[in-house]
Amino acid sequence: VQLQASGGGLVQPGGSLRLSCAASGNIFRLNDMGWYRQAPGKQCDLVARITRAGSTAYADSVKGRFTISRDSAKKTVYLQMNSLKPEDTSVYYCNAEVVTQTFVTLDAWGQGTQVTVSS
Repeated sequence: VQLQASGGGLVQPGGSLRLSCAASGNIFRLNDMGWYRQAPGKQCDLVARITRAGSTAYADSVKGRFTISRDSAKKTVYLQMNSLKPEDTSVYYCNAEVVTQTFVTLDAWGQGTQVTVSS
């Protein structure tokens, strides 16, 4: 099972980015999916999560600015980030609870994508 994240980059304060994370491999079902971030010297924190049914949860610091969504057919989770601030600068990691075709449940992580917000 692999999670491939993309969409990071350098953006000015107030700008927008859209992160994508596609799952591939031995997958029967994707349960909860989410995005986490880790800035240098800091712990890895939850940014947003989405259930199979589409229920969402966000960190207080991103509410109203970030939107998480998923496309089950494409096995992909997205993070639309608007009104970006310098404090959003981090490496962003996608995460998914994966049920394999042999009904083993795995906690899968993507490789991380750098988001830098700077003028």
